[in-house]
Amino acid sequence: MSGIYEALAAAIRAEQPAALITVVEGPQVGAKLLVRPDAEPIGSLGDPELDRVAHRDALAELEAGRSGIRHYGPQGETTPEDLLDTPIVSVFVESWARPPQMWIFGAVDFTAALAKVAKVLGYRVMVCDAREIFATRRRFPMADEVRVTWPTPIFEQRGAELGPRDAVCILTHDPKFDVPAVQGALATRAGYIGVMGSRTTHAKRMERLGEVGITEPADVERLMSPIGLDLGARTPEETAISICAEIIARRTGRIAPSLRDGSGPIHQGATRRSSADAVTAASAASDSATAPTMSP
Repeated sequence: MSGIYEALAAAIRAEQPAALITVVEGPQVGAKLLVRPDAEPIGSLGDPELDRVAHRDALAELEAGRSGIRHYGPQGETTPEDLLDTPIVSVFVESWARPPQMWIFGAVDFTAALAKVAKVLGYRVMVCDAREIFATRRRFPMADEVRVTWPTPIFEQRGAELGPRDAVCILTHDPKFDVPAVQGALATRAGYIGVMGSRTTHAKRMERLGEVGITEPADVERLMSPIGLDLGARTPEETAISICAEIIARRTGRIAPSLRDGSGPIHQGATRRSSADAVTAASAASDSATAPTMSP
């Protein structure tokens, strides 16, 4: 048992995420299992299959920075039919990790939907826009922070906070805003950087990024644009799901069809302009119309 606490203390001192699973009810009360990403677990809950399932679930809790009680059968059973007439093992998962962060640049219509889905997934959400009239708590009550700021200052002040579990989503269509946002994001260790826009928009954006010195293949590879998985999403809510699904796939290393890796129009087979297209056009028009208010 001392080995578990020594490893846990070492992880906390190194500011590395770790989760301690403890049986609080059922067989083997007091048994512990220490879980850390990219490391073998230490200890046991009393059954190898229970260890495997609890380890899997604790990693998910750790990813979201959550602690809580989970219930299993003695061999890790989780479905209601498997738990019928079976002794229940209750464990407490205590996570030592801050919640992952999502920084969303651009107070546009898609932002509210993305912030809502991100909160469900356990993210701490910050919305940033230089336009005070749009970046308001009233429009984004679900966000943890709403900042009226240009990208460069926030990255200079807090960019060091971002790590592999964090995401930066740039939803603007204004080069005065999205170019410095991309520059700032690439200077961090953020695990996901997504940028909204059509393939044509992204091609023009890459020209502007090249003008400010962003040409390294490794930097270009980090940018997911068009943002999201190729799910046929049209509404802001569907688009938010496609973005978060892409973040999960990139984090877990799963192969999924990203829009970035495809070709042709993002919205295939549309017979008329969808509501999402209309919102995008309206947002772009709004950005253009209000561009003078975004001058430094």
